[in-house]
Amino acid sequence: MLRYILTTALALSAAPALANDSVAELGTGGLILSRSDAVAMQSEDLFISPQKVTVDYVFHNNTDKDVEAIVAFPMPDISGDPEEMPAIPENQSDNFLGFEVTIDGAPAKPELEQKVFALGIDVGTDLKAQNVPFNPFGDAAKAALAKLPQAVADDWVNRGIIIEDTVDDSGGQKPGYAPFWQLRSTYWWRSTFPANKDVHVSHRYKPSVGGTSSVSFFNEGQFQGSYAAYKTRYCMDGTFENAVRRAAKDNPDGYPKFYESRIAYILTTGGNWAAGTIGKFKLTVDKGNPKALVSFCGDNVKKVGPTSFEMTAKDFYPEHDIDILLLEPSDSNGGDAN
Repeated sequence: MLRYILTTALALSAAPALANDSVAELGTGGLILSRSDAVAMQSEDLFISPQKVTVDYVFHNNTDKDVEAIVAFPMPDISGDPEEMPAIPENQSDNFLGFEVTIDGAPAKPELEQKVFALGIDVGTDLKAQNVPFNPFGDAAKAALAKLPQAVADDWVNRGIIIEDTVDDSGGQKPGYAPFWQLRSTYWWRSTFPANKDVHVSHRYKPSVGGTSSVSFFNEGQFQGSYAAYKTRYCMDGTFENAVRRAAKDNPDGYPKFYESRIAYILTTGGNWAAGTIGKFKLTVDKGNPKALVSFCGDNVKKVGPTSFEMTAKDFYPEHDIDILLLEPSDSNGGDAN
């Protein structure tokens, strides 16, 4: 597949693992994802911005019989680690992406299945026995760890469930424990696909936007570091790179005055439907800030607004996921992008 680039140019004044819907069935041990040769994804209208992700689907049952199925939305796995802090929009909530879904225009109330792993072993029963919430970034989980019996805490450290850490106290910091387990969450709901009819499903959530405080792939006047990986992942082209060079040249310190924002969307699960293709696919990426640069891989991408870009395709086979790189000006006086 040919890979095309979408970039916007920027002039600066002087002054640095979501997922798509899939059909699933309840198997032994929990949910497993599966295909459905009866239900086709007739269309998908996907909108991605730093503030929200919305997806509108039309599914069609190609058979003469109603199809009862379970539809699942896998949330991204999150792992407790004091040394790393992932971008979590609502880190105190089990619904940490603010996920919502409607079916034929009516709000649905999906079930939430959560499992907890340490070293690949399910330790959910252990956490439940000690009344420890599953969300490793929630304050409630950290408070519960402070109340663990010493024998349990020692056992959990040995098993890789928690690690020793310092925690805030009214008098400063004191020894304590931090979550080190992995949380795997899946929203799911039972759905009926009537014979020879369409079903409209829409969902929305807040994306996990990663980032860095500067440009990680440009230093000392040249592209280096993670440049090769970024060029492949985000399809950065000459126009994009020249804009970065100009920004560095315009800054007396010699560094481009941008910070990175990164968004990843799991599109490949769209092949879990009948025929393995999406009948009509539309992707809209909105960079939000008119002064920002944006780069991602796509075919026949067109600019359709001051900050928005669109790609459409028929009988689309989702071979790759979508990775979006935004370079946002750290100087509010930056010039407008083209």
